[in-house]
Amino acid sequence: MNQQFDLGFLGGGQLARMSIMAAQRLDFHCLSLDPGKVTPSSLVAPSLQGELTDPEKVAHLIHQCKYITLENEFIPAQVIRQALIIADRDPSCIIPGLGTLATIQDKLLQRQAYQSFGAPTPLAVPIEEAIESIGFPMVLKARFGGYDGKGTRYAKTAEEFESHRPLFEQGGWMAEQFVPFKRELAVMVYRSQTHTGCFPTMETVQVNHVCDLVFPANTDASEVGISAVEAVQGFGLFGVELFELENGEFLINEIAPRPHNTGHYTLDWGGISQFEQHVRLATHLTPAAPEGQETCMANVLGIEDAGSFDYARSELLKNHAQANLHWYGKAEARPGRKMGHINTTGPNCRENAIAARQTFLDAWKTGSKA
Repeated sequence: MNQQFDLGFLGGGQLARMSIMAAQRLDFHCLSLDPGKVTPSSLVAPSLQGELTDPEKVAHLIHQCKYITLENEFIPAQVIRQALIIADRDPSCIIPGLGTLATIQDKLLQRQAYQSFGAPTPLAVPIEEAIESIGFPMVLKARFGGYDGKGTRYAKTAEEFESHRPLFEQGGWMAEQFVPFKRELAVMVYRSQTHTGCFPTMETVQVNHVCDLVFPANTDASEVGISAVEAVQGFGLFGVELFELENGEFLINEIAPRPHNTGHYTLDWGGISQFEQHVRLATHLTPAAPEGQETCMANVLGIEDAGSFDYARSELLKNHAQANLHWYGKAEARPGRKMGHINTTGPNCRENAIAARQTFLDAWKTGSKA
């Protein structure tokens, strides 16, 4: 079979866009599939328009690409499995594997995989066992599809638990221990048949359940991060979110089988980026050892009444020459939507990133009047 493209992406958002740009630097030809006609990835490479839950549409992409990977973990594993049959392709063409993907997609199965493997993680049980096995306080989560705080509720008392019953009484929810963590961490883990390793452990700051800042944590959670990937029998690139407790122990929160918001800093840290590593793993190339400078990433979210992007960018460059802006090419700057991010490097990278983002946002708000 002679495929026209080297690498296909299921999803066409900013993660596919930045991965495709890394793949192009390796002289790979890429194709993406997304429900949207104009997407971040369609601006940099050929794309197909179609629903990611349609096996026929997914098969159309698979048929044209030598290797396949994901931009997000929400495409049902069963859909991809059906698409592979339609396209008459072996499952080995896709990273992550379908068994790993199916486990990650169900947050309860994901937790149970960690527990069975002996990887440290909060206790999680079906919602029916919540009060008896966990007690209060507890966290209630949708088993499928939740992200950035969506599909998460807290219950400190029996009354609060009952108030959430309309959400979970039709099924598909779980409960887990409430963790009084010291801070949240993340580590990008890569694993091939011959190489396993990690990018540096980073501290993450969340605002309204959305990642706001990522900067060096000055600690090493690599061992626990790797255990999370091994527990789900994963190969490829994974973003592992962790809790650090007051006693210094680490607990696995969740895992994503793809490039991750907490790895965006690698675009400017001077070493291999998470996106090139993702491409290398997906195409069975040897992964590179990650090494680079201290770097901070600050997310840029959409705002009300956004003005001129060009004016905001010029103000950023004029006042913060050391800042690197990565814009995702999204057509609509809805409030709270991830529109881009800013990276700064060096000893004061966190303070510089915060200042640079504020300059950009201030100019973006007033840009329509400038």
